[in-house]
Amino acid sequence: MSWASKLAKPYRIDHGKKFRLKDFDPGDTAGLHSKEHAEELLARGIAALAELQDKLYAQDRWGVLVIFQGMDAAGKDGLVKHVMSGVNPEGCQVYSFKTPSDEELNHDYLWRSIQRIPERGRIGIFNRSYYEEVLIVRVHKKIFANERIPADLITKDIWKDRYQDMNAFERYLDRNGILVRKFFLNLSKKEQKQRFLDRLDQPNKNWKLSSSDVSERQYWNDYMTAYEEMIVNTATKHAPWYVVPADNKWFTRVVVAAAIVEALEDLNLAYPKVDAAKRKELKAAKALLLGEKKP
Repeated sequence: MSWASKLAKPYRIDHGKKFRLKDFDPGDTAGLHSKEHAEELLARGIAALAELQDKLYAQDRWGVLVIFQGMDAAGKDGLVKHVMSGVNPEGCQVYSFKTPSDEELNHDYLWRSIQRIPERGRIGIFNRSYYEEVLIVRVHKKIFANERIPADLITKDIWKDRYQDMNAFERYLDRNGILVRKFFLNLSKKEQKQRFLDRLDQPNKNWKLSSSDVSERQYWNDYMTAYEEMIVNTATKHAPWYVVPADNKWFTRVVVAAAIVEALEDLNLAYPKVDAAKRKELKAAKALLLGEKKP
């Protein structure tokens, strides 16, 4: 088992039936008590990711969709900045999903995500995603009023229906060569409070916090129930969830990097092979270059 697999495997959920969020500690560091050691592993992961992404881009057969979900201040933005720091920007696409626009509300809830599925050869990152439809929409059911869904369709089975639709969508992506990996950043309520206070105390971070972020804390238990049921119902072998401890950012980044490296390694990526005709063409090009007169 590779170093990446060893780090990522304890947090991977392939089948959600027996999953319980209380069994996962937000402060877990898997025995890595040294931040310096974690930084060494992260550097290793970034280097491996850069090499694998280069092959992914050159091969142009697979696409990879990475989804980050978590409470405010869980570290989603930081993950993109640090874990993907070695990736060629040409081969990476990042989208942050905010409150739906009027145009988006005139379509089904998957519509805006479908527009942003990564191309073959690229890694696509969703900072939040269609899973908000079984998270914030579930906690704040009044949001349904803005979604213009026929009232008859909003039944007691609405969440079950959406889980089924999301599973079917991810199966469709998998069957078309788009690898899906989903990460729930498991932040404790205590650590979120401290991060909010830090943002208030540092003027250059004030912009990251709003009063609505703080007021959402009163629904913490509702959100945790929603996250748990989301994972129970949508964790599959082809589109697993990783429940990543998020109280220590340095550890979160290592686990996420390891999980993405592991996923890319499993694709057995390789640079395209050059056939005989192409080699002949390149040989002629080399001869032409060598035959040029010196300037």
